[in-house]
Formats: sequence, C-alpha cells, structure tokens
Amino acid sequence: MNGKLAPDKEILLVEDNPDDAELTRIAFAETGGDYRLRVVSDGAEALSYLYACAPAELPALVLLDLNLPKLDGREVLQAIRAEPATRSLPVVVLTTSAEPFDVDKVYALGANSYIQKPVEFERFVEVVRQIGLYWLALNQPPTTP
Repeated sequence: MNGKLAPDKEILLVEDNPDDAELTRIAFAETGGDYRLRVVSDGAEALSYLYACAPAELPALVLLDLNLPKLDGREVLQAIRAEPATRSLPVVVLTTSAEPFDVDKVYALGANSYIQKPVEFERFVEVVRQIGLYWLALNQPPTTP
C-alpha cells in the first residue's frame, strides 16, 4: 500500500462554515489523494443528496459537522442509520466540539469515529490525511448495504 487514497472515491463533507469547508478541501488536496469532495452546507441538503443516490453512487465516506442549520449533525446521523440504504455508510464526525456529551451521543447514534478539528493547519492536514488513508484506502467496507 502506497498510502494514496483510493481513486475516484467520493467524500461527502457536511459543513456549514465556508472557511472550514475550504480548509478541508485544501487539506485533502495537500494529501495528494484522488477523490471527489462534495460539500453540502446543511443537514437537510445532506440527506436529500444521500437519499437521491443509487446504492452504487453513495459516497465512500461522510464527514459530518455537528452544528448545522436545518437539521443538526446528530439528526443527520440518526437519519442515515435509520435508512437501510445508508445504514452502513461510514460517518466520521469532524467538529470543533470536545464535549463528552457530544462524543457519547454521536457514538450512541452510530458514528464510526469522532474527531475534534485541530486548530493548527499543519495538524489539520495530517488529520485529514489519516482520515482519508484509513477510510478510503485501508478500510474494507461491507459488500452489501
């Protein structure tokens, strides 16, 4: 394994802060990975996008912020896990919150991982690189949803 992200995989970034979305886009670009990053800015838009996808078109990974307009990240996660077509979709919560309540709640709702966004850009790039490496190159997803 060369550490490159798997080619042609899509990541759905659910992030309402344009600066954080751009920072994430830059960080993924710096990893040198071959992927598509789709950004939606609220929870309702995320669910509309996911529910409109055929099973073969679902993203390989969802990066989910918690504090979103319309539907917050917890509600989005709960809806993803309630729908058979998206139930096994990997969801990584990437948020500024370090509140134990948030961590416990999203794991109870079925999050695959919870990561607090680093403040320093270099550290953020490294975190994004590791997220991509694990979820898009190393992780073996289920063969059926």
